[in-house]
Amino acid sequence: MVALTLPDGKVRSYPGPVTGAELAKDIGPGLAKAAMAIRVNGKVWDLTRPIELDATVSIVTRKDDDATVYDIIRHDTAHILAEAVKELYPETQVTIGPNVEDGFYYDFARKTPFTPEDLARIEERMREIVKRNEPLVREVWDRQKAVSFFEGLGEKYKAEIINAFPPNEEVSVYKQGTFIDLCRGPHGPTTGHVGTGFKLMKIAGAYWRGDSKNEMLQRVYGTAWRDEKELAAYLTRLEEAEKRDHRRLGREMDLFHFQEEAAGMPFWHAKGWTLYRVLEDYIRARLKKANYIEVHTPQLIDRSLWEQSGHWEKFGQNMYTTESEDRTWALKPMNCPAHIQIYKQGLKSYRDLPLRMAEFGCCHRFEPSGALHGLMRVCAFTQDDAHIFCTEAQITPETKAFCELLLDVYKDFGFTDVRVKFSDRPKVRAGSDETWDRAESALRDAAKEAGLEVQLNPGEGAFYGPKLEFVLRDAIGRDWQCGTLQVDFVLPERLGAQFVDEDGTRKRPVMLHRAILGSLERFTGVLIEHYAGRLPLWLAPVQVSVVTITQDSDAYATEVNELLKAAGLRPVLDLANDKINYKIREHSLAKVPVILAIGKREAEQRTVSVRRLGSERQEVLALDEALTRLRHEAQVGGQHLQAAAE
Repeated sequence: MVALTLPDGKVRSYPGPVTGAELAKDIGPGLAKAAMAIRVNGKVWDLTRPIELDATVSIVTRKDDDATVYDIIRHDTAHILAEAVKELYPETQVTIGPNVEDGFYYDFARKTPFTPEDLARIEERMREIVKRNEPLVREVWDRQKAVSFFEGLGEKYKAEIINAFPPNEEVSVYKQGTFIDLCRGPHGPTTGHVGTGFKLMKIAGAYWRGDSKNEMLQRVYGTAWRDEKELAAYLTRLEEAEKRDHRRLGREMDLFHFQEEAAGMPFWHAKGWTLYRVLEDYIRARLKKANYIEVHTPQLIDRSLWEQSGHWEKFGQNMYTTESEDRTWALKPMNCPAHIQIYKQGLKSYRDLPLRMAEFGCCHRFEPSGALHGLMRVCAFTQDDAHIFCTEAQITPETKAFCELLLDVYKDFGFTDVRVKFSDRPKVRAGSDETWDRAESALRDAAKEAGLEVQLNPGEGAFYGPKLEFVLRDAIGRDWQCGTLQVDFVLPERLGAQFVDEDGTRKRPVMLHRAILGSLERFTGVLIEHYAGRLPLWLAPVQVSVVTITQDSDAYATEVNELLKAAGLRPVLDLANDKINYKIREHSLAKVPVILAIGKREAEQRTVSVRRLGSERQEVLALDEALTRLRHEAQVGGQHLQAAAE
């Protein structure tokens, strides 16, 4: 007997193995038609796969507002793309085609480059394949049979993938029509279940296995959604995202630039550096209030420390190294091993814990040139990094305090939609399973005590411990993972950190790795795109532009500019002999929140004409009232900066 427990708690029993398709049909014809897959004990299976043991199950349908639905649709569409390419261009080799955020891609080996016209032709053939409603059938093959099959087709990349499998790994393929692809699955029941909400987006180059030493392939990107309405909404979001692109706004606002001589490393201009420092000073003030100490550690550290910590083995391919005097040095990719070195200076007592150690530490990590993306993906960045050394009993209160701080900070920046992911042990990790059990249990309990609803993000923990990932949703519905909290029992052990407990014995502290903004560079990019460059007054690098209408008001405008500075604001003074409409247009393009226009009448009456960014309305205020309003508005968002200054 096989007993299957449904989401409503009801149990259906079968005399032997049963498939998801059979279960859905038993429940009702409507569900059988809508079913795409089945979730068995939390794992997603094909509808045709037999369930042989008792399990908790649920049917996945197209109507589910669940990432699983999109994963299946996009995975299916990637296979349909590969089938279409093979039908149209039989000489092409197919390699790999995974899901990515909002879509999928497939890498192809083909001597002739694909053109935009080819994409249109491929997409048309994909729609024909969807109409065919071809069943997707999973089969498990003998390894040698699979290698021989794909080699016989001239698909050397597929054969190479199979040969790299561990000896005991199952080799599964999926058939759809006459097309057969190597894949672990799961997939929907037929190509028709994909629907028509997909579109091919672009062509790019990609090295096989991501290694620049290998062949260059052609990568075709696409997007897929549940229906054409969702697709249209996504394409509209893309248009809006293009308008908000921080790289374009960075140029218009004169904030930063990049160049090949320092790929992945921003050149901050004066205005951009002002914004950067506002962020840094704000976080510094919040950490000071939360009783963190601030430290600073070396950029270049001998490889021996990275070997001892485990980074050399687990993270070495992402580290920049240099050699001198027969020693190998690495630019630090993270701050944690260096912080332990500070912690170890002098024996610590349980009375010293928790010890909250912060650093705005510049880190370097190698990124392939194709992965770089403005401020969002860089090779050199600074984190609002901190490590909390504590006892196991202090994990929960420290987690609660950190989460309260983090959510309050995000609210100050205008982010109120925050989701939390729980990332557990990855395949490549340090520490025993017992250690990971303790760490995951401790973090899970702490998250629950902090009142967090978490979504499991399997296998995405750091190599030394599980983590919470805090994901912000921006003004146009995009998600950005920024803050993290990681529970680490491993590094304190590997690097010899200890403290004297109340009973006089020496014990290892727990190390909580945590960041709120994450990379300051990336968070700056997120802010720019969230606000489309129109930053709140307290964040804007230039808060007020004082512009003259006529030259005979220069003296008064200069006085107003100085009074704004004295009030703690960041103004610029424009005395250029240009027309006022031109000045307003230029300062609006630079996204200055407030423009004070000053002419002869304003000078005589000691007033200012106030124009807000994006508004045609102009308000005439007495100078003292304008100063008071602007000072108050800037302090509302920057209250923590103000408190720190005082």
